[in-house]
Amino acid sequence: MSRTFNILKTDLNKFTDKFKSNKTSTQEEISDEEKLKRFEGCSSHDGPQDIFQTHCDVLVIGGGGVGSSVAYWLKQRARDGLNVVVVERDSTYERASSVLSVGGLRQQFSLPENIQMSLYGADFMRDVKEHLGDDVELNFTPHGYLVLASEEGAETLTRNSKLQNELGARNELLNANQLKAKFPWINTDGIVLGCHGLEKEGWFDPWALLMAYKKRAKEYGAHFVNGEVVGFEMKDQPDIIVRGNTEGDYQALDKVVVKMADGETRTIKFAICVLAAGAYSGNIARMANIGMGKGLLAFPLPVEPRKRYVYVINTQGTNAPGLGTPLTVDPCGTYFRRDGLGGNYLCGRSPTCEQEPPVDNLDVDHEYFETDIWPSLANRCQAFESAKVVNCWAGYYEYNVFDENGIIGAHPYYNNMLIATGFSGHGIQQTPAVGRAISELIIDGQFRSIDLTRLGFDRIVVDRPMFETNIV
Repeated sequence: MSRTFNILKTDLNKFTDKFKSNKTSTQEEISDEEKLKRFEGCSSHDGPQDIFQTHCDVLVIGGGGVGSSVAYWLKQRARDGLNVVVVERDSTYERASSVLSVGGLRQQFSLPENIQMSLYGADFMRDVKEHLGDDVELNFTPHGYLVLASEEGAETLTRNSKLQNELGARNELLNANQLKAKFPWINTDGIVLGCHGLEKEGWFDPWALLMAYKKRAKEYGAHFVNGEVVGFEMKDQPDIIVRGNTEGDYQALDKVVVKMADGETRTIKFAICVLAAGAYSGNIARMANIGMGKGLLAFPLPVEPRKRYVYVINTQGTNAPGLGTPLTVDPCGTYFRRDGLGGNYLCGRSPTCEQEPPVDNLDVDHEYFETDIWPSLANRCQAFESAKVVNCWAGYYEYNVFDENGIIGAHPYYNNMLIATGFSGHGIQQTPAVGRAISELIIDGQFRSIDLTRLGFDRIVVDRPMFETNIV
């Protein structure tokens, strides 16, 4: 009912504005300076600034890949039917997980939901110009993934490949001899099996995808606010009874408190809130008392930032992996792929729990490359023995400490909060499917394209983790 009234109010305001516009000849023109004073919320490089929205139907917290995709899908489907506001604290995206990733796209997962989401991601990117505009260039490189397995992991790799192909992916299993014949640079010592993606796998430009989501969402009428969420305001709803709560003490989320770029604090009233704040989603959830209360509010959102390093190396060694080399994942977790034509490669590896670096900065640990990554690279490919680091950066995973998988769907306590976070490093490739899924929950009331029910917050409440065996 609240959304319906808001829609009617928006239509009435538009009619009133149109009626007023017919009388402008008898009214004083508003100066350009006065118009600018009314504008707030977007950085100058985003084009025309946006009028600050004090009320909205859907508030999206986080304007990265997931949040911008949610905004795009809602406005693509509803247009003027929903007022959508996205709050993003870093309008430059300098520290955003989406743009600091290596932009991988693969279907080599063990959970059907992840496979299906990435399959749709591949279809979406193939037709991206139809979705997001003719000027979008993702620079997709379709060289696939190559996941290697030792004797210990061969059975799991075989089982996963069977499921992936049944669901529509296309990959092949290669034994050690077949791997050597197809990829002459590879040292197959300790390798029993490899799974090579033949279609719909590779890598793309995550910055281009993010900017395309944002541009199209704004063209459809979404509002982007440059500000930081610092709190929520609640409203009493004594008629709602939730298990674990005393009758009459239920409070719903009503407004979000935003600290603007100029330091001013403002509020936005919303009907529905979508929490898609990436690595900082756990912090935002605590502001809403999630994990701090009783009953269903006793369960925290288990998402926190984890720092990961990406190194750019160069080798001029003989028999180096060629231009068509897939993104290769070693059994120890080290990965690499080609980067351009000059003998450069991107590489990295997730640290163990004991090695987790501090997250108060994005400094790169150069020793980690020397001690943990380079030995495994040199062992798998002799050309990497002479590799030198020529560039590097660090970014944050939105790490789900519960089971390293995305959390998608409604919060069990708040009837007006949806969650889309915790993808633990594979979120950017799934943003087309996740944004579509959240739009379905809001507009249709249920998942329609891919059933993602098992990835909801409820699994945390009942302690049923959905572990993914193919985390990179």
